[in-house]
Amino acid sequence: MPVEESPRYHYDFPLKAVYSREDITSFPYVDALPGMPPYIRGPNATMYTVKPWTIRQYAGFSTSQESNAFYRKALAGGMQGISVAFDLATHRGYDSDHPRVEGDVGKAGVAIDSAEDMKALFEGIPLDQVSVSMTMNGAVLPVMAAYIVAAEESGVAPEQLKGTLQNDILKEFMVRNTYIYPPAPSMRIVTDILAYAAERMPKFNALSISGYHMQEAGAPDVLELALTLANGKAYVQAALDRGLKIDEFAGRLSFFFGMGMQFYANIAKLRAARLLWCQIMQSFGAAKPNSLLLRTHCQTSGWSLTEQDPLNNVVRTTIEAMAAVFGGTQSLHTNAFDEAMGLPTDNSARLARNTQLILQEETAICDVADPWAGSYMMETLTMEMAEGARNIMNDISAMGGMLVALESGWVKRQIEHCSAITQAQIDSGRKVIVGVNKYQLPGERPLEVRFIDNSKVRAQQITRLASLRRQRNDTQVAHALAALTRCAGSDGNLLAAAVDAMRLRATVGEVTAALEQVWGRYQAEPQFVTHVYGEELRHDPQWQRVTAQIGALTRRLGQRPKLLIAKMGQDGHDRGAKVVAAGLHDMGFDVVLGALFQTPEEVVQQAGASHCHAIGVSSLVAGHKTLVPALMTALAAAGKEEITVFVGGVLPVADYPFLFDCGVADIFGPGTTLLTCADRILEHIERQQVSQQSSAAILSPKIK
Repeated sequence: MPVEESPRYHYDFPLKAVYSREDITSFPYVDALPGMPPYIRGPNATMYTVKPWTIRQYAGFSTSQESNAFYRKALAGGMQGISVAFDLATHRGYDSDHPRVEGDVGKAGVAIDSAEDMKALFEGIPLDQVSVSMTMNGAVLPVMAAYIVAAEESGVAPEQLKGTLQNDILKEFMVRNTYIYPPAPSMRIVTDILAYAAERMPKFNALSISGYHMQEAGAPDVLELALTLANGKAYVQAALDRGLKIDEFAGRLSFFFGMGMQFYANIAKLRAARLLWCQIMQSFGAAKPNSLLLRTHCQTSGWSLTEQDPLNNVVRTTIEAMAAVFGGTQSLHTNAFDEAMGLPTDNSARLARNTQLILQEETAICDVADPWAGSYMMETLTMEMAEGARNIMNDISAMGGMLVALESGWVKRQIEHCSAITQAQIDSGRKVIVGVNKYQLPGERPLEVRFIDNSKVRAQQITRLASLRRQRNDTQVAHALAALTRCAGSDGNLLAAAVDAMRLRATVGEVTAALEQVWGRYQAEPQFVTHVYGEELRHDPQWQRVTAQIGALTRRLGQRPKLLIAKMGQDGHDRGAKVVAAGLHDMGFDVVLGALFQTPEEVVQQAGASHCHAIGVSSLVAGHKTLVPALMTALAAAGKEEITVFVGGVLPVADYPFLFDCGVADIFGPGTTLLTCADRILEHIERQQVSQQSSAAILSPKIK
């Protein structure tokens, strides 16, 4: 559903050509020291001079056995901590044999159905020595429980485990969308995990409050900072309401920020984050110094990676990594240069890892703690970033807090507004992307990309699940799942109950379903902003030409050309789909934005009921070779072959012939401007109309 734009914040901090001492006279923290409150210069006194940041690699694909082999090889090659990427079926709490996840198993992450899969994932890896980070939110209970059980059965007690669990469900409702349950019970899960970890897992960070995905969805740095810290405040308040004492859990909270191409702003963001979090925790009454520290992991941007001239991404990632290091991150993941086209290859992953090793070993960057301290520019930007974020957080508090701001749709509108503006600036050339809208290569050479045989992975997982179910005691599992359902309606600890069920070899899907009996599954209403993209481009000659053409087609059809923008499978990353919907709507198309997580059959049903001329499929996680053919089959079965299908997103060029052979009319890869998309969509719809009129003339009897 289209929604009008919300009032616009001023999120940019224009840099001056020259800064002086006068710019920082009102900033009281210029002489602060590393390791001292308010920790602007870093959470510890020595920073990287004694221990550099931890080199992590966010990885996981196919089966647990294949991911395990990758982890062991990467650890031998210099990786210092494991960051597990789970597949979307696992994120959304489905077992691999569920019909809704046919195209998602083993894609964009590793498939985990049970504690047996988790044991295989970490086989031969000493979990009492290696720090493990798990990006998991929706199905966090069964996945964390499986990890605890796998560790126990390898001889490692929960008290010995170290690492980080994301467990940040508020961010999922804002941008990433791998939620399962409604917001209120989802917050209950977060606090139960915090309580369990506070009692049993003193070395483990049970909550990583994430801004990364907000930046990837389009939030500028100051908005990312404000929303992340506001989420942190909401989690702290929920834990206090649960009965936890602030100093029992505050020291185990961590953060996760994105690093984009605004170099100075990203450094200032991390410095301002530590200042603001220290003040926030002081306002909650935290007394221990460890409770006041903001510790963070960072990841270089995936959105800034380009399919065009992709080796430029090596430079982009290096710049973003340096911003994270200069900002004082505690751990870092560097994206591989080929991730704009698919999953990284072994060679590109090694190069991404070596980027950090070179920064640590060859540059002397680690020899100085916060080398930007005292810079007139950096201290000014830190002050402005903190003040801007504080103003946004004050507005959120005035609304009634983050949950109110979230449920009202305000948060999504702010992010999507900024995203639409950014896309318009790129399409118009006002925002330069080297190799995309300026300095383009005359021809692109295709790169090798990693291919995952999704059907093979799913078949292997189904076999493992069948074996698991044959060997376990179903009566004991049923009792444990019933106890979990009762726990959801009482005040017991959900993670403890989930551990009991996973120990007996319940599956991720069964644990999820046991809680669904009480809470149901949450489904957000699809919305996109309007009059933002168009306002930015209204004076552009190409914009004026395209809108005139759409107006002419509208007059010929007697209605606006109608498009359904669809997301199939369990991928919740919807920035691309929403930007496309917003831009095409402003040009004059009648746009329907489909709900997330649809099956191909559901997309066809909606397209037919809405009388759409075309379906645009947004694909980001390599499920296109399974889902698009299923969509074409569903169209044929419904007698809707006249509906034109186009596909856009992260699609390897080598897969284009396969999609065209399936009947796809057009493909829009990363970097294609929306005006170009509109031109080509118009051509296809007009060709479709001519074809239908010709067919009607042939079939109609001649009148004498």
